[in-house]
Amino acid sequence: MLNAFAHHARSQILAFVTVPAIHFRFTRRLHINILRKSSSSSLLLLNEAFSNRRVSNSRRYCSSPSSSRPSSAIMGSSSVLGELLHYPSARRDDSVVEDYHGVKITDPYRWLEDPDAEEVKEFVDSQVKLTDSVLAKCETKEKLRENITALFDHPRYESPFRRGDKYFYFHNTGLQAQDVLYMQAFSLSSDDLDAEPEVLLDPNTLSDDGTDAKYLAYGLSSSGSDWVTIKLIKIEDKKVEPDTLSWVKFSGITWTHDSKGFLYGRYPAPKDGKDIDAGTETNSNLYHELYYHFIGTDQSQYILCWRDSENPKYMFGAEVTDDGKFLIMTTEEGCDPVNKLYYCDLSSLSGGLESFRGSISFLPFIKLVDTLDEQYNIISNDETLFTFLTNKDAPKYKLVRVDLKEPNSWTDVVGEHEKDVLASACAVNGNQLVTCYMSDVKHILQIRDMKSGSLLHQLPLDIGSVSDVSARRKDNTFFFSFTSFLTPGVIYKCDLANEAPEVKVFREVAVPGFDMEAFQATQVFYPSKDGTKIPMFIVAKKDIKLDGSHPCLLYAYGGFNISITPSFSASRIVLSKHLGAVFCSANIRVVGSMGRNGTKRYLVSAGYTQPSKLCIEGGSNGGLLIGACINQRPNLFGCALAHVGVMDMLRFHKFTIGHAWTTDYGCSENEEEFHWLIKYSPLHNVKRPWEQQTGNSVQYPSTMLLTSDHDDRVVPLHSLKLLATLQHMLCTSLENSPQTNPIIGRIEVKAGHRAGRPTKKMIDEPADRYSFMAKMVNAPWTE
Repeated sequence: MLNAFAHHARSQILAFVTVPAIHFRFTRRLHINILRKSSSSSLLLLNEAFSNRRVSNSRRYCSSPSSSRPSSAIMGSSSVLGELLHYPSARRDDSVVEDYHGVKITDPYRWLEDPDAEEVKEFVDSQVKLTDSVLAKCETKEKLRENITALFDHPRYESPFRRGDKYFYFHNTGLQAQDVLYMQAFSLSSDDLDAEPEVLLDPNTLSDDGTDAKYLAYGLSSSGSDWVTIKLIKIEDKKVEPDTLSWVKFSGITWTHDSKGFLYGRYPAPKDGKDIDAGTETNSNLYHELYYHFIGTDQSQYILCWRDSENPKYMFGAEVTDDGKFLIMTTEEGCDPVNKLYYCDLSSLSGGLESFRGSISFLPFIKLVDTLDEQYNIISNDETLFTFLTNKDAPKYKLVRVDLKEPNSWTDVVGEHEKDVLASACAVNGNQLVTCYMSDVKHILQIRDMKSGSLLHQLPLDIGSVSDVSARRKDNTFFFSFTSFLTPGVIYKCDLANEAPEVKVFREVAVPGFDMEAFQATQVFYPSKDGTKIPMFIVAKKDIKLDGSHPCLLYAYGGFNISITPSFSASRIVLSKHLGAVFCSANIRVVGSMGRNGTKRYLVSAGYTQPSKLCIEGGSNGGLLIGACINQRPNLFGCALAHVGVMDMLRFHKFTIGHAWTTDYGCSENEEEFHWLIKYSPLHNVKRPWEQQTGNSVQYPSTMLLTSDHDDRVVPLHSLKLLATLQHMLCTSLENSPQTNPIIGRIEVKAGHRAGRPTKKMIDEPADRYSFMAKMVNAPWTE
């Protein structure tokens, strides 16, 4: 997948770039600049991921401590599938014991941490065969696939952004594997983009599976990995340049205004370098570095702008200001919303960046904020007067201003709101701001005066989510995208030329076969354990009977200060339309069953569903949430879907970017934090519920763990180890186990942490997991 996040000369827009948080939607707000000087300029394209559509064969696994292969273990008769389910026996090595502050913890499936081992590949193959056999019994799978495909098959667009006398935008005709980047001439005589668009870059061709802008920099990520390779293309003739920058990760791109190159961040190449299958390695990402690349040179001919050998976990971001005079560098260590803030006066460099070729000196950055206590994101500047978005003394964020000549004197421009969170801001129309607030998990869009911060206008919006705000300070118009549970997508154009903003629909997504009037989306608030009101959205057919008979899909995330805002989903609409399902999105605050229990009690007491028909789902940190819930209260749910979850809370920090999450979770190397983690770590809390409650036949809900072989964010070992543990504890170690509900894993090949998946994968996966859900909660298909 390719994403264009670019800035025209002397202007900025709000852009989103992948960072090492674990949720697949988690992004960092950055302003990325594009160079423009006389007739030479550059356009930035940066990806989150691009997936090749290659398919690899998994290998069979079935081994034990000896060289012989035991027969599969037989689980008791399944009341859902109507036949015996055969689980493969995975080797246990109980000799692997680790001492955590005097507490001995066994890790019998540590061998599953090596993705290159033949034994692991065989284990994966055996699990794939098991899952395929279960899905073959799920009668609604093909109907789900057909209906989701039909709802996917419609034109989709992203907000256009202007560079010089052209607009650029992404477009998918419907079932194309990846979105295509188009460019379109801009006419001053017309308010609309009515010229014939032309394809600038089509990622679907990169794999078997009148402007002053000169270059486009774009990133490619194979199989959804976080690793990115940056390439350049000349816009005039669409010729791909030889420039190739490898081992880039968690980086934006920012161009200098002298037309010579851009800054980016990268890590040292993993061990074995080019010989590895990028995205399958598990070694920690450490020693991030900030580089400057000169166009037309080899990657080895770089300028090393900054690194910190004493702090290997630090990550660096850079941005050239809209006027081209300053380079802003941020330093982060984890996923907490805090960063250091340095700047370099590029206009003061004698000889420019050229003078640093071959130098062992870093760029002469000046420290503006040198602590990791608050977050600062640049919004705009006038010479040395800068405006930042910050949470300093403002947990809900505010806008502040500082003059670099008086670095100790900061003033508030827009103070912290009493209730709502200031999610983003960007400059537009000379001296105005577009501010986006989060209010009860819904977005509010405002126009404010940049100098005073005063509110000028609030734009009319329904309940939903705003994204892709495409604005430049020099323009009096901007675009933004809007979506909701029942709104597939609308791109609005806002004109600020007159006193009152004029907001018009620019493009609107029409989904054939979808009637929004047949559904309803409501927001409710239910009490958490401490009495705090927690917001939850509920989407269902209109006028459903609240008799507890409906299957219910409950989704939650619950970490990293991230709220899941309303969005349209073809697969959820199919569930509601044909399976009678109720979809709920709960914005819980904690990991564990506390938030889930409150949610579940509300849904049952209000008559939406009953425990046997309730399916819980979550991804990444939400996958951890699902793992913790089924351990703590298995009787509350009929089905569980856990995507790419962090399941081993004692060792997560040892793999790829896991060390960045210790700011949210803590770390087992700290004794106090170890005792927190061991209490809810999904891998270490699997118990036989029928042994915990005398006379009770409680078992685990039907469970599907989902992971991907190229997920180098939350590496697959988390799901594989938990899968082996669940199957052993509940099924294979007993002759006649009370566990009749299936415990299976869906393991995707040539895919990562869900970003950049081709359209076919985005259809096939929900068809599989929701057909499993339908079978497990006994939801019949209706036309």
